[in-house]
Amino acid sequence: MRDVVEIGLGKTAQRGYHLDDIAIVPSRRTRDVDDVSTSWQLDAYPFGIPCVGHPSDATMSPSSAVRLGQLGGLGVLNVEGLWTRYENPTKVLEELAGLDEDARATKRLQEVYAEPIRPDLIAERVSELRAGGGTVAVRVSPQHTLALAPVILDAGVDILVIQGTIVSAEHVSTTDEPLNLKEFIADLDLPVIVGGCTDYKTALHLMRTGAAGVIVGIGGDGWSTTESVLGIRVPMATAIADAAAARRDYLDETGGRYVHLIADGDIQTSGDIAKALGCGADAVMLGEPLSLCDEAPAGGAWWHSAASHPSLPRGTFEVAGEPLGSMEELLFGPADEADGQLNLFGGLRRAMAKCGYRDLKEFQKVGLVLDR
Repeated sequence: MRDVVEIGLGKTAQRGYHLDDIAIVPSRRTRDVDDVSTSWQLDAYPFGIPCVGHPSDATMSPSSAVRLGQLGGLGVLNVEGLWTRYENPTKVLEELAGLDEDARATKRLQEVYAEPIRPDLIAERVSELRAGGGTVAVRVSPQHTLALAPVILDAGVDILVIQGTIVSAEHVSTTDEPLNLKEFIADLDLPVIVGGCTDYKTALHLMRTGAAGVIVGIGGDGWSTTESVLGIRVPMATAIADAAAARRDYLDETGGRYVHLIADGDIQTSGDIAKALGCGADAVMLGEPLSLCDEAPAGGAWWHSAASHPSLPRGTFEVAGEPLGSMEELLFGPADEADGQLNLFGGLRRAMAKCGYRDLKEFQKVGLVLDR
């Protein structure tokens, strides 16, 4: 039974744990780091590392998404971002990189994202991703999926990511025709990733839509204001473990259909990545950490997609930080600091080796300890 705490007469709350609250427990076996594999596969698409690029314009341009793919991850371009609103958003990105972290930054974000989305630019950006080789993935919000899907699908993507702060399989609306995820996904012949979600029941319902992957979490980090704006905070260790339990039940329900879990939130270091995978995730979605590589289009600045919402922004603007190195150095090292921000997946490989696991599926069985 999950710990339940009474917070007042007639009101209880379930206890949840963040990644910082847990630690990995090594087993009786260790393994040579060269014998460890970090590869995984989503549908027909293989990847060398369990890394999905968070579709923020601060980190994902056509070129940086291609580069992440070349390094073994999955780059995801936001088709509601600057790259589909401006023919050449370079000057806009340079301006944003030079903003101070104050109220004007949010206002300026809202202003630059007020430019309308251009369908012709969606097709052009997808073409650029295709020309770069590798797997082509784009993100669209649930609110705009039905309107933009024909353009996206005609452009020819490999993977579609339907992502919002919270996505459910049962959206109710008395004003608009809601997106029926199950019907929408059933009509497609490409894998769809949906999310985010925060609990067992929502994860299970999203799996039942036919999604190939489910995003767990809401991208929370030190710059997210979802808690202060909406009152929602996600204890990621618990959320991932609950979604993994939903996957086990869905496997039994379907006779073996596996849905991949992508953890999105509270992930800054190689240790965070290892703990997220140890809780049951198949991959992690990296946002702010990728903003500090040389290839980041915003030159070290960082903001969430929801930070530019026209009426209710959720996320503060982080001023441009000093780059830590190239994307390759960020992912694979070598590291010249001992804080876990460089060589992210070298750190993951080392954690797996120290615990004696040879691949990611095995590593999901690693022991955990609550240390706070």
